[in-house]
Amino acid sequence: MKKSMFKKVIGIIGITMVAGLVLAGCSSKSSDKSVTKIQNKKTLVVGTSADYAPFEFPIVKNGSKQIVGYDMMLAKKIADNLGVKLKIVNTEFPSLISELKNNKVDLVMAGMVSTAQRKKVVAFSKSYYTVYNVMLVQKDKANDFNTISSLANKSIGAQQTTTQESIGKSQLPKSNLVTEASLTSLTTELANGKLSGVIVEKAIADNYVKTYPDKYAIAKVKLTTPKDARQINVAVRKSDKALKNRVNKVITKLKKSGQLDKMFKKAEDLQAKYK
Repeated sequence: MKKSMFKKVIGIIGITMVAGLVLAGCSSKSSDKSVTKIQNKKTLVVGTSADYAPFEFPIVKNGSKQIVGYDMMLAKKIADNLGVKLKIVNTEFPSLISELKNNKVDLVMAGMVSTAQRKKVVAFSKSYYTVYNVMLVQKDKANDFNTISSLANKSIGAQQTTTQESIGKSQLPKSNLVTEASLTSLTTELANGKLSGVIVEKAIADNYVKTYPDKYAIAKVKLTTPKDARQINVAVRKSDKALKNRVNKVITKLKKSGQLDKMFKKAEDLQAKYK
């Protein structure tokens, strides 16, 4: 084969291969219908557990029960970006990832931390809140629990399948860890004296103290929040990359404009109003 002819053949093969790769990429991208499906049904379905004020909590407004909060405000922004209505599905926190995997909800927004364990089964958006954990106690016991050792043989509550449960297991080995699906149940038991403390995210604890100043306080005991469990994110199915990208764009825009901070403050004020 002549040299010139050889070059032409190689060139044609190269072009064909590049075209094939481009088409393959387009095919892969077009096969992700996660955004299109939501837009076709005209509704974004978000799963949450409405017992985590100010992130999500129920109120009664004009005789109608609604689920509101910081996460729900962000969910509405995402739905608006997609041009669809928002539907909130309230369920117990331990069931949320299963609901997502089983296609019963499109996203999970429930103050959920993107732990390494959860990342094995679902994907997560960019972070929109950084968490720290503290010990919520009864007001008159605020000075009784200053160290880990002071919690020995005490009943300490933590919500099931959460970072708080992991912290309780790893950092309070001599305490009696009590876990339940509902955070509200745990804080009620704390108020009634059935628990000595409840491990909660600081913003949640601050909210309880602000809303019920005669009932609750934050103990001085120091709890360590693992580095891989400090970011709250939106959970999404691993296959729904296009949807995750849209969510990330919304979060980035709100963060740059300062709207995320304003939304959180608005959620706190709303919870105080409807306590």
